Amino acid sequence: MNNLLSGQAHAFYFPNFIEQEESRSLLDRLDKELLWRQESIKIFGKLVPQPRLISWQSDLPYKYSGLILDPTPWTSTILELKEKVEAAAGELFNSCLINKYRNGSDYMGWHRDNEKELGPNPVVASLSLGAERVFKFRKKEDKASQVSISLKNGSLLVMGGTCQHEWEHGISKTSRPIEPRINVTFRRIVRT
Repeated sequence: MNNLLSGQAHAFYFPNFIEQEESRSLLDRLDKELLWRQESIKIFGKLVPQPRLISWQSDLPYKYSGLILDPTPWTSTILELKEKVEAAAGELFNSCLINKYRNGSDYMGWHRDNEKELGPNPVVASLSLGAERVFKFRKKEDKASQVSISLKNGSLLVMGGTCQHEWEHGISKTSRPIEPRINVTFRRIVRT
């Protein structure tokens, strides 16, 4: 297993973490059983609707981009996935942010998961279900230094070490027709 990044920043990719048929079934199940919402976040001091839908499951609140996500109960499906992802990542997680990309117009801008609540070197495990999308990393201090990977249906990407300090990541818009994608991201919130 190779590290996609350099130095103390880690990004490990498991392309076939969940079988294709099971992944498609999970995509349909999560789409139906989760409560989806579109929140507004602060970008450069201005409130704008997020270009995707989200669902949050945790025992603790989470704050990012001026948004506060209150604790919500875990579904049995997410708890099953959590156990499987924890075993692969070697990490225990206590929260899950789920993003639904309805089509190619939904995206995630450049950002780092470096909120104080995530601790000094957070591990974020990202499970992709549905349409394949290009996930990009770029160095915080050298924007021209980039790494791209196509996240397949059923794949897992585990980011850790100094990744969230040294690298930004995101998923760009695409004009080509694309099916929905659900991204299940597990993380650990530390009480501060």
